[in-house]
Amino acid sequence: MKSTKLKYIYVALAFAALGACSEDFVTIDPQGQFDTNTYFSNESECYAALIGVYDPMRKNTGGFENLVAMLNAGSDDFYAGGGGPTDGTGIQNFSTHSLSSILIPGSFWSDHYQGVSRANLLLNKLPEASMDNNKRARFAAEAKTLRALYYFNLVRLFKNIPLILEPLTTGTMYNPEQVKPEVIYAQIEKDLLEAIPVLPNTVVASTEAGRFNKGAAQALLGKVYLFEGKKADAATVLAQVNGTPGQANQYGNKLLTKFSDLWVVANKFNTESLIEVSHSSAGNSNWDFWGSGRDEGNSLNVMVGPRGYSKKGSNAPDLPSGWSFSVPTQKLYDFMKNDPRFAATILDVKALKAAGEADYIGGYQDTGYFLNKFLPRTGDVRTGGGAAELNYKQNSYVIRLADTYLMEAEALGSGPRAQALLDAVRARVGLASVPVTLDAIKAERRMELAGEGHRFFDLVRWGDAAAALSDRGFNAGTDEIFPIPYTELNGTKLKQNPNYQ
Repeated sequence: MKSTKLKYIYVALAFAALGACSEDFVTIDPQGQFDTNTYFSNESECYAALIGVYDPMRKNTGGFENLVAMLNAGSDDFYAGGGGPTDGTGIQNFSTHSLSSILIPGSFWSDHYQGVSRANLLLNKLPEASMDNNKRARFAAEAKTLRALYYFNLVRLFKNIPLILEPLTTGTMYNPEQVKPEVIYAQIEKDLLEAIPVLPNTVVASTEAGRFNKGAAQALLGKVYLFEGKKADAATVLAQVNGTPGQANQYGNKLLTKFSDLWVVANKFNTESLIEVSHSSAGNSNWDFWGSGRDEGNSLNVMVGPRGYSKKGSNAPDLPSGWSFSVPTQKLYDFMKNDPRFAATILDVKALKAAGEADYIGGYQDTGYFLNKFLPRTGDVRTGGGAAELNYKQNSYVIRLADTYLMEAEALGSGPRAQALLDAVRARVGLASVPVTLDAIKAERRMELAGEGHRFFDLVRWGDAAAALSDRGFNAGTDEIFPIPYTELNGTKLKQNPNYQ
């Protein structure tokens, strides 16, 4: 979703939502002022506010504290990397599973609650706006789907969180208390079940790319059900998204013929994409506001690049230098080295250096391997305003069709349809059928979705995290979730998660 108008909406008091006591909120430089009592009066103003509700989706790959880099670092397939053991304290400590309430970056809490707050405010104001009722209903459905997405991230990251459904004021902002995770999940389900019948089957590609359609909300609902352990419900709703395995679904989605095409920067909103985060090189993102929510570039692109890279021979790709985060482990290399998706997933710069084709400076935890899915090429470097490093434009997937195929197969567990779903993902890259089992699905998810930020949550959901992360200091019963940031506990009614300080 493009974020091109009325950025001043973001600084409304009602957007604070438990982040008001955090420094990152109170130091925001407002772009203007508005009165929430009068602003949401017509369709144009409500549409601008809806853009604001979409914008926190960029947390997926935007800013240094982005979800994909963070979640990769805490999995068994990647190290944090970077320039050294103190380069990004939060990401380094999650990689070694030694987070505390002081070390956890507060934005993983506050950015998501900012999205919730924007959704709450828009939903509160929509009924009185002067606009077409069909547009009103659609805006509300989108806001509910986005609120569901932000709460889904929050409950998976922190588990014990407050449920806020109304705009907060100076008199109420410190009152919210945590509820059981089941209450959060029930609200997520409610929002999505109310939104799905209202959302359009398709969106207008030229003017609405990135907005939610029915299939996107169903994909999210199916994933929510799977994380709740409601496998029958997950299989039912995901079947509506997936249709006949290998063929176009009812919304026009289909697996791309070539896996590598998923990572072509220009191939935005392709047929495999269900929920996609927009990034732009035209936002002139710069250091003085990087990570504030105003920057629109894909920060993961520069983060995963090799440091001091130089192309020496014709067989090496032409890459800009980066910061060497999300370093693939030898475990992942060995697991994937014979898979057809390997080359699109991992670039072996160590081998290129040994062959005299390229050179680079090894960063922290260097293995010589780099995450090729998000490695920009020199032609992708922004030459206009802002900092070049902060203005990469590759979009990122939150959910894509191969993911929903494998989630439905997991929910089904066995049978002809589960087999067909697994086969379709493998056939796309030229792999033969293997019998469908949970282990086969786990292996396929690891290879298909490597580096996209899914692995840590998968390990936790399967109960495999303690074994897979035993060499990373993972403590079962604690490290499945983040500690709540200290700034959110100070002066509020919130309690810290178990076993954290």
